[in-house]
Amino acid sequence: MAMPLLVSVVDDDESVRESLPDLLKEFGFAVQAFSSAKEFLASGDVDSTRCLILDIAMPGMSGPDLQRELVQRGQPIPIIFITAHGDVTDRPRLIRLGAVECLFKPFSEAALLKALNAALLGR
Repeated sequence: MAMPLLVSVVDDDESVRESLPDLLKEFGFAVQAFSSAKEFLASGDVDSTRCLILDIAMPGMSGPDLQRELVQRGQPIPIIFITAHGDVTDRPRLIRLGAVECLFKPFSEAALLKALNAALLGR
């Protein structure tokens, strides 16, 4: 039996870190949740993460800062950005920088699953 793919969630909002992993597990993924980019980078999960669901605005290192750091390290992980504070210019800019998708909170299960399929399966 194949091991489930690891999806890591990085969000400073505790409610997101509690609810989103439950949904991702229902979709059949293994999940790790982190409260900051620094915590994610210090974990042993960076190399095994197959998709990163990443908040844009966080204290300390922002989501786009983490994306740049991963690229500089040669660890480009497919990223789905999520935000409660974005504006319409965020999505096209983040997609240009390599994100798979940018979802605005609250987002639907269908939108998240579509973004995960794009990130993991290229569709």
